[in-house]
Amino acid sequence: MLQQQLQTMLALQDEINTLVNEHWREQNFAWYRAIWVESAELLDHYGWKWWKKQQPEMEQVKLELVDIWHFGLSLELQQGSPEAVAEKMERQLSAKQPVAGGFRENLEAFTLNTLSTKQFDLVGFAQLMADCEMPFEDLYRRYVGKNVLNRFRQDHGYKDGTYEKLWGGREDNEHLAEIAESLDSAAENFSNQLYTALKSRYPGSQKDLA
Repeated sequence: MLQQQLQTMLALQDEINTLVNEHWREQNFAWYRAIWVESAELLDHYGWKWWKKQQPEMEQVKLELVDIWHFGLSLELQQGSPEAVAEKMERQLSAKQPVAGGFRENLEAFTLNTLSTKQFDLVGFAQLMADCEMPFEDLYRRYVGKNVLNRFRQDHGYKDGTYEKLWGGREDNEHLAEIAESLDSAAENFSNQLYTALKSRYPGSQKDLA
């Protein structure tokens, strides 16, 4: 199950990267830098200012972790095919089950490893998930949802400005969350089901049929 989910996410990331730049692997984009910047935003949502009262915004923290995961998958894909990379990642994730600890300190260690190696610290990322009580299944559902929404936007005029983000008074990501909850994320065609359900709701699709 874990390897299948990893393969699915890696394949989806490869597709979206190729959509943006067909030769993305040869470009050597600074994915590690994107992870570093996202980590700073993540810490802001968690809270670090001792001079004011702050409560961790856990929903935002998890969303930032999903964003970091996008860049981490891109770095992993530089090493080989989705199938080969998924096997390696599964071994790393299965080797040791992290125990929840100090989130801020673990985030700093993860960021330091990212900057010093310019690679994705998968074990460090798994530690952050444990600190946030975020199971892998939740990461999978959130990642696939975000990826599908990004692809759906691109396919429906996001680049040329014709895409409608509000449907029936709600943003597209709200519709996505509702649809995702109603589907079985363990299904092999989970991403296709999400895309099809989004398309059936999207007002622009109805215009195309008219």
